[in-house]
Amino acid sequence: MLVAYTPHGSSLERQVIAPDGKVPDNAVWIDLVNPAPGEDKLIEKMLGGVLIPTREEMQEIEVSSRLYTEHHARFMTATLMCNSDTATPKTTAVTFILARQRLVTVRYDEPKPFMLVSNKLTRTCPQNVSGETVLMDLLDAVIDRAADILERIGIEVDEVSHAIFDPDDGLKQQPYTVTLKAIGSKGDLTSKVRESLVSLGRLLLFLANEAEGMRWLKDVRLQLVSMQRDVQSLSDHATYLSNKSTFLLDALLGVVTLEQNNVIKIFSIAAVVLLPPTLVATIYGMNFKNMPELEWQYGYPLALGTMVIAAVVPYFIFKWKKWL
Repeated sequence: MLVAYTPHGSSLERQVIAPDGKVPDNAVWIDLVNPAPGEDKLIEKMLGGVLIPTREEMQEIEVSSRLYTEHHARFMTATLMCNSDTATPKTTAVTFILARQRLVTVRYDEPKPFMLVSNKLTRTCPQNVSGETVLMDLLDAVIDRAADILERIGIEVDEVSHAIFDPDDGLKQQPYTVTLKAIGSKGDLTSKVRESLVSLGRLLLFLANEAEGMRWLKDVRLQLVSMQRDVQSLSDHATYLSNKSTFLLDALLGVVTLEQNNVIKIFSIAAVVLLPPTLVATIYGMNFKNMPELEWQYGYPLALGTMVIAAVVPYFIFKWKKWL
């Protein structure tokens, strides 16, 4: 799908362009979503021979393949979060192309910041809106979205920590498998957000180096510096959450091990307690001809008493040795 945004009063007008249609000359933002055959060629012709990267090229991890200048156009590919509010979050590559005061975005998923910025600009936008303005709005929305996700992860990680270390607070303790899956999902989501922030940091650094050549205003360059600081602080926070998830995983495994040891200790105590009576019963269960105890009047009660004493004495010895 090819969508063009053109200035219309104090807002941008959203227009869906057919593959064989014509993109308005005054479009400041062209959004390619799952480009159909011919749509990328239409944009390449409009931009004067600038090649739109393919999906395979967008997924390459080399910096030289993600951040480069070609035919006076700046190509910037970043990894953004997608479906972060679902049970199956993922990352997706998005390419930003700045050429001739226009912004072209190429994507194959629906990151939420794009919808937010689209709704915002179709309601109101600056009078001197340009591709650079839209790019800054998109990057700002992506950073805000990453901050929201990390904030939610932090709250959920604290809940998991509370469930592990304070299970007897009146709340129903969750099964360990549920807690383990929760830790794993939070750790996976955190790693994806950190991956996105690292790619954003590289993009902002590239953009800051190119801003001088593009003669951006001082306010915009200062905004870039502020974004870089935000991304760095969020990356540090994501690292903290990742380390905390690892700590909680180790703590949960330690709690499970302790409970298993307690169960094994109970069985060990039962085996030690029952071993002497078993030995006594085994001896007196032998069918020898000459066994004087079989003729005793109180032989049977004596055997039972001996079994009880043999079970109780080791228990008190273990308690005295502080083995229990």
